[in-house]
Amino acid sequence: MIELHFTRTNGPVDEAIDRLFTLAGGIKHPELVREMILAALKASQEDASKVGLRLMNSTMKEMRFTEKIFGAYSDIKKVTVFGSARTEPHEPVYEMASSFGQKLAKAGYMVITGAGGGIMHAVNEGAGPESSFGVNIQLPFEQKPNPVLAGNPRLITYRYFFNRKVAFIKEADAVALFPGGFGTLDEAMETLTLLQTGKRYPMPLILIDEPSGTYWCKWLKFFKEELLQQGYISEPDFYLFERVDSIDEAIARINRFYRRYHSMRFVNGKLAIRLSSAIDDKSIEKLNADFSDILTAGGKISLSPALPDESDEPEISHLLRLMLDFNCKDYGRLRCLIDTVNSF
Repeated sequence: MIELHFTRTNGPVDEAIDRLFTLAGGIKHPELVREMILAALKASQEDASKVGLRLMNSTMKEMRFTEKIFGAYSDIKKVTVFGSARTEPHEPVYEMASSFGQKLAKAGYMVITGAGGGIMHAVNEGAGPESSFGVNIQLPFEQKPNPVLAGNPRLITYRYFFNRKVAFIKEADAVALFPGGFGTLDEAMETLTLLQTGKRYPMPLILIDEPSGTYWCKWLKFFKEELLQQGYISEPDFYLFERVDSIDEAIARINRFYRRYHSMRFVNGKLAIRLSSAIDDKSIEKLNADFSDILTAGGKISLSPALPDESDEPEISHLLRLMLDFNCKDYGRLRCLIDTVNSF
């Protein structure tokens, strides 16, 4: 048995992988694919249980299919929408969700839901099948996809919740949450945690109540009276999400976030925020004065063209960059900075 390493020190095994690439043809990013093959071989050598190998196998297959389905729509912004599967069509919040889906599609967005009933069905119904993705889950009891997504080529059914969660958040340009049960709160907390820790780059996280609704108000009350007062969270964490009671306002908040902000990426220890339109020197001075608290010691905010290390994204090389010596911890304040940039 050959002891395998991720470095290119495996002799005939590395040569066999190279031959496999040539035989298969069309292999993109071979250095990453090579490590994936080696990881599978090493897992089997290490006497992993069949259950463990089955989990790795299913995860790889599910994530490959996710990339295949969503990859064809990478240039279209998408909004993931969560909410109760038990909401009935006669309830006002159902009509709100349906109208939300319809208006999102009209504004050029696609929607992602869990493919079930209630709020999910309403959103897909409003957006229509051509503007909908469904990420379903296998459960001990049968969960059929809603009629809008049944047979839809953009429907994916997952065996594992964690793969499904990746799709919900990774593919989203915004997340909106209507009232719901444990699943909705789970997704709210996970998304918020990813945003707070920087494991997911900033995006709109919108909590939607019906007019005069109290669902998210009570949630926020608990945050302020318990979590904030006990020091479990900080005041800037409240910048990470927004509560509204109007679907028009929800869409306006999403649109506003992308008014000037395009995307961001860390490059050589600096944070590059890509801008779809320029800002002037006076605005840069204001940002340096107002957000010095989120910069490293002696750090600054400046403008820059695309950097050489971003050459793998030529489609956005024309965008101006806002370069930050970011401290990599104050993501609530970073979201506030993005809002400020969008307001100039």
